Formats: sequence, structure tokens, C-alpha cells
Amino acid sequence: MTSSTFFSNSDLGIHVTLEDMRMAQNRISSVLENTNLIKSRPLSEEYNCNVFLKPENLQTTGAFKIRGAFNKISQLSYEEKKKGLVASSAGNHAQGVAYAAQMLGVESTIVMPRTTPLIKVESTRGYGANVVLCGDCYDDAYAEAKRLERENGFTFIHPFDDMDVITGQGTIGLEIVDQLEDIDYIVAPIGGGGLISGIALAAKFLKPSVKIIGVEPEGAKSMKTSVEGGRLASLPKVSTVADGVAVKTPGEKTFSIVQSLVDEIVTVSDFELMESFLLLLEKHKIVAENAGILPVAALKKIRAKGKNVACVISGGNIDVVTVSSMINRGLVSRSRIFCFAVQLPDTPGELSKISDILTKQNANVIKLDHNQFKSFDRLSQVNLEVTVETSGKHHVDSIVSALEKNGYRITKIH
Repeated sequence: MTSSTFFSNSDLGIHVTLEDMRMAQNRISSVLENTNLIKSRPLSEEYNCNVFLKPENLQTTGAFKIRGAFNKISQLSYEEKKKGLVASSAGNHAQGVAYAAQMLGVESTIVMPRTTPLIKVESTRGYGANVVLCGDCYDDAYAEAKRLERENGFTFIHPFDDMDVITGQGTIGLEIVDQLEDIDYIVAPIGGGGLISGIALAAKFLKPSVKIIGVEPEGAKSMKTSVEGGRLASLPKVSTVADGVAVKTPGEKTFSIVQSLVDEIVTVSDFELMESFLLLLEKHKIVAENAGILPVAALKKIRAKGKNVACVISGGNIDVVTVSSMINRGLVSRSRIFCFAVQLPDTPGELSKISDILTKQNANVIKLDHNQFKSFDRLSQVNLEVTVETSGKHHVDSIVSALEKNGYRITKIH
């Protein structure tokens, strides 16, 4: 394809060529880690297609955002850099801007929501940025960053609605198609839309037939709402464990590109994210943040039988406490932890009978609560709550069946 303009919207100042993308690729190459595609046999077998992972969580700052930030900041004029930079971010753009600014000798101030995980806040400070915590979501931090821009004359670095940032993120699309020419689907998260916009532009430059699938949490589907309504929309609130994509209002530029080039937007629940977190950690030893696993959670909703599918794991900045919580909830979601209650006669030997059944079913008991005071008839019965480790849903079904065959009526707790 030639370097002629591939996508243009003069009203929004969008004019993009393949040459723009390749120049960005060269410009940022010195600060990138290689994130070659990883073929996933477990995911391919589970979803009946050829799944490849693009591990952007392995970048220096732990996320893809370094691409757009460095591409933007490296092109600023001396005067723009001298003013100092200001940015708003839920975490990953913050680190990208802070790192790029440090590399280029520019002062930066980053406004982050108060709800930002501590690991992202401390990492941003570690790259030399002045961090300001404000508001409960990205949009609150954005408003404060714009106020600081006006008050102090800073140069504002937008996290997604800027063509230099979008072009930098789009280098991911170039790399995917360069590595896998017969790619059929590229699946990427959507927050403000910078990542998916850049990938769609780059990938469709090289291979117009590739399908671009965006993924949003059910509690923060601002881009999907906008596309379905045919105009830019703002959500009254966002609620999701994927803090990196908790955006009420997408960008104007990104909305225009997504509306034109993204083939489908799907949504996933927080429980589906937890399940996918465990799957990715257990099968590939990849630790991804909640926003980063959106594409994996979306695989069950994409009709891609036999197709080559690339999932962009956009980031891995997640604190240890959240990791623990995600593992536990993922175990429950995938039926790896099973908790049930059963009413037993308050006579000797009943607990032993339950234990024998579980032993024969190879169910490992994690917790047991033998409580007479929880029973409806505490004079003759006792309530037993048992939590066991299982190998999955089929194992749970087998345990339930064995208990019922022995005359026990159980209540599933989770």
C-alpha cells in the first residue's frame, strides 16, 4: 500500500498515512521491549481457534502506553518541552509519560484518580513525575489536569485523543501483521479508544480484510454506547474492576476512527475478567492487569472458529493484593473452589460419612464449619459448610451426584 492518506477526517484534523505509522515505529524503537506473539495452545483448544498473545505487559513501564507517550513527547518543540508536561491517567499513560519525559529530560506532572492502585502511583513517581491525586475516575483527573494546564501553562499530553499518541499505539498493529501475515482477528481493550484506533489504522493499512474487535467492561462501555447511538456519548458513571479502561467519555478522534474501522465491540463482565485472569496466569504464567485481560475474556464471545486471533495483553501493572483477590475469585468462577452446605443429623459418625464421600471423589477439603447453631432444628440437626478444591465443573457435578446418591441434600454456596 502506498503512503497516500488512508484515513482522513478534516473536521477533527485526522490525516494518517502508512508512512506516518512506519516513522513512529522507528522513532520509538529504542525504548521498546520485543513483545513477539505467543501461540497459546490452551486458549486455542478452549476456544477452537488459533490464539496468539501480544504481551505488552512486558514493556518497560508494564504497558503499551510508552509507545504513544514517547512518540508524542519526542516530537514536541523546545518551547513545548520547556513549559513542562501535564497528563491525566488511571495509571499506564502516567507511567508512559513519566518515563518518556525522564528519558527526554522534561519535567512532568501527572494527575491520577485517588482510586488508582498504589503500584501505579509509586511507579509513576519512580520515573520522576510529580503526582497529583484527584477524583474517583479518569474523567475527574482529566478535568484537574486541564485546570493545571491553564493555570501553569503546561503542555498537555492526552492519553488517547491525540493523533501522535494514536499513531504510536498503532505500531502494535504493524508488529502483529508483520509477524503473522495471515491474521484474521485482532482483539484489543477499549478505554478512551487510543489503542484500538491506532491498531485499526495500522492493521488495515497492511491487511484491509483483518477484523478489529474492541472489548469493554459491561460497567464502562462508553465507546460501544457511542457507536450504537451514532454520536459521542458520556456515561453517568463507570463501575468495573478494570480501572485502566474506566472512562466515561471516549475521545472525538478515537470515536471517529472506531466508528469507521472497528468491526465489532463486545462487553465482558467483571466475573469473566476474573476467570480469564486465572486462566492466563495458570496456563501461561502471565500476570496481566484487569484491563489487560479484556481480550482473553472476550474470546468466548467471538465467532472465530479455525481463525487466527491475536489478543493484545495491554498491561500488567497490578498490585499483589489485587492479584490474590483475582485468583480467589477466578477459582470460584471456574468451579475450582466449591462451597456447599448440608443439614446432618446431630449423631456420631455423620461427619465421617461426608468425609469418606469427599475422599472417594478426590475432593481436597480447604475449610469445614460444623455449626449446630446455624441449623433450623438445632436440637436434632447440625449445619455443615464445606469448601473443597476441585478440578472444575465436571468434578463439582460428580461430587454433588455422589452426595445426593447417599441421601444428602446440599445447598450450593458458591
